[in-house]
Amino acid sequence: MATYIILSQISPQAFSDPFEFKKIAERVASKIKYECPDVEWKQSYSTMGRFDIIDIVESDDPQQIAKAAMIIRAYGHSTTETMTAIPWQEFLDMI
Repeated sequence: MATYIILSQISPQAFSDPFEFKKIAERVASKIKYECPDVEWKQSYSTMGRFDIIDIVESDDPQQIAKAAMIIRAYGHSTTETMTAIPWQEFLDMI
C-alpha cells in the first residue's frame, strides 16, 4: 500500500465554538469511512504550525485518497495538501 500525508488547514469560519470542531471531525471521519473504504487511517496529529491537522493514510487507490481529501475540504471546511510518502529506508534503497 502507498502512504499519503494529508495536510489540512481549517478555515477560521469553520466553527465559532471549539467544541463544535469535535462534531465536524466525527462527521468527516464517518463520511470518509463510508465513501472511501480503501483508505486506511494510520495516524492523525494536531499541530501548531502552518497546518492544523496532519493525517497519515494508506491506500492502493489514489482516487480514494483524492476523494478523502475532497471530503475533508467540503465537510471539514479546510484546505488540504496531499503528498505521497516513501519510508526513509525504502527511499535510500531506491537510490
